[in-house]
Amino acid sequence: MLRQIIDSFDSAILAFLTHGALHTATYGHAVSHVADFYLFKGVLPLAMLCAIWFDTRERRQWQWQRQMVVATVLSGVLALFIGRVLAHYLPFRQRPLYDSSLHLTFPIAATPEAVLRTWSSFPSDHAMLWSAVAMGIFLVSRWMGVLALLQCAFLICLPRVYLGLHYPSDVLAGIILGVGVTCVVTRKPIMERFAPAIVRLIDRYPNVSYAGLFVILFELATTFDEPRELAQSIFRHVLHG
Repeated sequence: MLRQIIDSFDSAILAFLTHGALHTATYGHAVSHVADFYLFKGVLPLAMLCAIWFDTRERRQWQWQRQMVVATVLSGVLALFIGRVLAHYLPFRQRPLYDSSLHLTFPIAATPEAVLRTWSSFPSDHAMLWSAVAMGIFLVSRWMGVLALLQCAFLICLPRVYLGLHYPSDVLAGIILGVGVTCVVTRKPIMERFAPAIVRLIDRYPNVSYAGLFVILFELATTFDEPRELAQSIFRHVLHG
């Protein structure tokens, strides 16, 4: 019964998007680029985290803000990892783009076809990652958090549904899981176990720490694409070598 409700919900949303007035070649081309640009996916929310990190207007809150930034980055990495684990171990779900039973036509996505066909659609790891980051921003700054959540919804999740990369339920599940991860990691008893120590380490060794943070934020913005491609290449070479 639940599966039928979810399928009906997904089909209705996809039919609306693909048969609506916005389903044009020009609009589809624009959306495909928005969905693929790292600027719209990860750079904007990570820039907000940097702004929070260096915001010294409230000195009494500064250390807590920095600890929240550390916890939010960790939440994003953890959410991305959980998303990939769930996609690997849960039953494989074909992406709408390749589901002929839907009888729908989607714009051509910029993501390589080999990736789309072999990675399960559920849950959306992009939705998990960036909703986790957006929630962390929201817990520190309401106005920036609202912007981050809107950016996640309209520049990350909605384009991926429009392009047939995910079902609506994929991104909704990803958002719920991502927000949940951040809410758990940023709880005071949990965050106090690691965040203050990391902040002290950064203060003690700023040069090395900021260089490392730059690499981590870069990989987070690109959803660790290159390390994942390298790992998959090594795995295929070992398996078939």
